[in-house]
Amino acid sequence: MIAQWGSYPNFQKHELDCRETGENEMQHEFMEKLQRLRSIYDKPLKITSGFRSVRHSIEAKKAAPGVHTLGVACDIGCQGVEAHRILSLALELGFSGIGVQQKGEGRFLHLDTGPTRIWSY
Repeated sequence: MIAQWGSYPNFQKHELDCRETGENEMQHEFMEKLQRLRSIYDKPLKITSGFRSVRHSIEAKKAAPGVHTLGVACDIGCQGVEAHRILSLALELGFSGIGVQQKGEGRFLHLDTGPTRIWSY
């Protein structure tokens, strides 16, 4: 089921819109889990990527579209101790896909509810 905007007190639709097309098909179950993470973390989460259209330049380069196109993934800008805390909470809450980019500029964590896996960028 597509997200019901207004149901997630700490997020606005535009934060998770596709950065290239403006589309947004975030899934309600994912957004509820993300809202639980935000509530427990008790600090703002900087969403750097939410929904991505299959036409988004990153997705278009892939052999098959990724989980961002399914509305069950986001990237959160964070680093250091904050990244560790968010990661710990995400694992407790059952996020199953974890991507870690914690070097150089643009550090973030990728969280999703797709297949269970972990990777680094």
